[in-house]
Parts: sequence; structure tokens; C-alpha cells
Amino acid sequence: MLNARIKLRHLQAFLEVARQRSFARAADRLAITQPGMSKTIRELEEILEASLFERTARGVALTQAGLTLLRHAGPALRALEEGIGAVGGSGQGARWLNVGALSTVESRLLPEAVRRFQADGPPGVGINVVSGPSAFLLSRLRRGELDLVVGRMTEAREIRDLAFEHLYYERLLLVVRAGHPLAGVDPLPAEALVAHPWILPPPQTTLRQQVDSFCVRHALALPETLLETLSLPLGQGVTLGSDAIWVVPEEAVRAALDEERLVELGVSLERLGGSVGLCTNASLEPSLALDAFCEILREVAADTSGAVI
Repeated sequence: MLNARIKLRHLQAFLEVARQRSFARAADRLAITQPGMSKTIRELEEILEASLFERTARGVALTQAGLTLLRHAGPALRALEEGIGAVGGSGQGARWLNVGALSTVESRLLPEAVRRFQADGPPGVGINVVSGPSAFLLSRLRRGELDLVVGRMTEAREIRDLAFEHLYYERLLLVVRAGHPLAGVDPLPAEALVAHPWILPPPQTTLRQQVDSFCVRHALALPETLLETLSLPLGQGVTLGSDAIWVVPEEAVRAALDEERLVELGVSLERLGGSVGLCTNASLEPSLALDAFCEILREVAADTSGAVI
């Protein structure tokens, strides 16, 4: 039975501090004072007889007790909000499927899945797509703010108790513009790469982990001229107009490679590639819309040329 002393404001404050990793930012988002926010969290900790947050150099972090509460409080509050919305709207209006998308699936898999879902999926269901690094998206999935995360994320520590379903493997490539000094050099010595600027995923992403492993294997130091981004349009634009080397998922550049506007370099960043798949939160209430979209994603993955299922 829910402790009668725990109020909705306690849980809302807890989730916002967990989301912002800062009492000050959470207080600002909820339009209350910082002392008021601290008091609310302290009340909740006293009721639960457990410490929920600990202070770090970067703000606040969840304790083990806080992580346990987060797993349950996020989905519960979301279900409550949806129920209130359904009653208030008399069951009318669009329902939403909230999907987190990593850059590995933004070019082919996800666009085709959305197109098929809109054509053949449940009526009256809209799709809201949020992009970003895996840590950000998986934390939102754990809080119940997303229904699903799609992409390459098996290396992500944040998966933990979330459920991952493999769809296919995809390699990270090293690509350059056609006519680049290194284009067509095969085999290409790895040390030749550092003479040119690099475009690569930001630190603390699963894709960057593969880049770092490649550099360790080949005893390379990253060049001084770097562009760190997950933006596919930005990466492609800079690569096509410069001598930069772009570290990018194969799906994102398949069309440009086929058109010979971009060229894969003659050195392999990784052998097999990473596992691209679906990540869900088993503590969330399942829905027909989510089941339908996941099935469409499986079909599109199976239809993708060269996919290994």
C-alpha cells in the first residue's frame, strides 16, 4: 500500500531532480524555490528512510535507493498522467508513441518504419521522435518518458535492467570525400589517418568507445583538429567540403557511398560492427501501438539489404 504521507509533489520533485541532476535546475523547472525543493526531497527521504541523492562534482547523482525508486516512480506517474488525460479528453485526441532514436538508425531504418506505421499502424497514434546519445535516451526510457529506444547501444552501461532485442549488426566506417588524398589507398596505414582532421562522435557515447578502442589498437593519438558531433547532415556537409575523415555508421552514408560522393577508406575501424536493436522498459504498461511499431521495425530490419538478423 502506498504510504499516505507520500504526495504527488514529492514524486514530481524527485523525478525532476533525477532528470536535471541539480536541485537548482529542478526547482526552476517546477517554479519553486531551491530551499523548497530541498525540503520536499528531504521529506521524501525521511518518509522512505533512505537517502535518494548524493552530491558529486557534477551536481547530484542517484543512490542505489534512488535508482530503485526511479525505476518505479517514472512509469507510475506517466501512467497516471495518461489516465487523467484520457478522462479529461473523454478518450478523444491523438495518442502518442515516444521513440528515442540514435544516429545509427536515422537514415534508413527509422524513416521507413515510420512511413509503414503511418500507413498501416493503429489509427490516431502519433509518433514523437527524440534523438540524442544513448545515455540520455536510455535514462528517459527508464523514467518512463520514452516507450522505446532504437539504435546501436549494446555497449551502453545504462542498459542494465532494460530489455534489448538485437536486429542486425552495423559497422562504423571511416569515410572521406571522393578525390580525398587517402581515397583508394588500400591497404591504408592507420598512422596516415592522423594527418587529416577527424569528425567523430562525442565523448561518453558508445560509438566513441569504438573509436577510442581503434586508436588504442593502432597506438594512435587523435589529431588536434576535431569536430565532435552526432549530427549526420553536419558531418556529411563538412566531409564533402574538406579533407576531413568522418567516423560514421554505415547506414547513414550508404546512399552517398553508392553514388560515389563518399568513399570508405581502406582501413577497418571494427570487424563485425555493433548490434543495432530495440530497447524497452519492461516496467511500462505495454500497448498495441508499441507492439505494432516494434514489429514494423523488425520487418524493415529484415528487409534491409545486408542485414544480419
